[in-house]
Amino acid sequence: MTETEWDLIQHFFLPRDRRGRAPDHPRKLIVDAILYVVKSGCQWRLLPNDFPNWKTVYDHFSRWNKRGVWEAALDDLIRVHREKSDRSPSPSYGIVDSHKASRPSMPAKRVASMRMLMGFG
Repeated sequence: MTETEWDLIQHFFLPRDRRGRAPDHPRKLIVDAILYVVKSGCQWRLLPNDFPNWKTVYDHFSRWNKRGVWEAALDDLIRVHREKSDRSPSPSYGIVDSHKASRPSMPAKRVASMRMLMGFG
C-alpha cells in the first residue's frame, strides 16, 4: 500500500480508546500483512518474517472485521477513486447476476410414483 493510500484510510485503523500501552507494531505494517494474505492467498501462519507474528496480524484483522473497519475504509477509497474519475461518489446502479442451480435428477422410480400421485400416470 502506498503512503498516499495509507494517508486516506489510516484514521479507520486508529484505536478507539487511547488508554493502554503504545502498539508494538505500526498499523500500516499490520494492514500490509493482512493485504499480503488476501492477495497471495497464503495461510496466516505462513506470513513472511518481514511482518509481525501471524497471531497479532490475525487478531487485528478479526477485531477490525467485527467493527466494520474494512467496509468503511474500502467505501472511502471507492468514493475517492470515483471522485477522481469525475463520477458520482456512489454508484447510480448495480448489476445482479443470478445463476439457476439445478437440483440432482430424481430416480426414475420416484418420478413414476410422483406422476401417479399427481394423476399423470
